[in-house]
Amino acid sequence: MKVLYFAWLRTRAGLSEAEVSPPPGVTDVAGLIEWLKGQGEGHAAALGEPRLVRVAVNQVHVGPDHPLKPGDEVAFFPPVTGGGAAGGGR
Repeated sequence: MKVLYFAWLRTRAGLSEAEVSPPPGVTDVAGLIEWLKGQGEGHAAALGEPRLVRVAVNQVHVGPDHPLKPGDEVAFFPPVTGGGAAGGGR
């Protein structure tokens, strides 16, 4: 399973990506987060506040109960805020 970290999560984790092999009991996103937090201080720092972390599995935004399987790509990123040009006129 490939895990990707973006923005401040990458800084806290100390890496941008990693190949991981979680144990069989890790079956969903929430379980992966809990398992990763135990894999070192960087992971714990990046994932310590799950409510501040958004997740995509295979490039699709998902919730914590989303099931995982070997070979998935899991990306962790901070919430995105608005304010760009999408809002309309000046």
